[in-house]
Amino acid sequence: MIQLSTQLAVFLENRPGMLGRVVDALAKAHVNIYAMSSSDTVDHTVIRMVVNDPQKALYLFEERGTLVVADEILMIEGDNRPGSLGEIATKLGKARINIEYAYFATLPKSKKGLLILRVDRPKQALKVLNT
Repeated sequence: MIQLSTQLAVFLENRPGMLGRVVDALAKAHVNIYAMSSSDTVDHTVIRMVVNDPQKALYLFEERGTLVVADEILMIEGDNRPGSLGEIATKLGKARINIEYAYFATLPKSKKGLLILRVDRPKQALKVLNT
């Protein structure tokens, strides 16, 4: 399964308890997190997440004055086997579509995993990967 989805990049202070506050607020609003990554700098952290209701989450963050940016990404349920990421990356590379970043997770014994790709042309990438 490959689909376009919305990713939210949430900019937070880099201090204890901030992630807990964010995910608790989402849970109270009945927003489920499908995928998440974080990267930090000295003074802030960027939490990238894909959720079941990006509009509700976006509103929740903006209502609290939290800087959040929405981007279109590819959400790919793929096989958990050697070479599957390479096949995707090669197809996109041949189509001259740049992968800006990726994150994924799979349990060791799971047959499937979830890959999030931020590419420079998401709609074109969707077409390429579905052929």
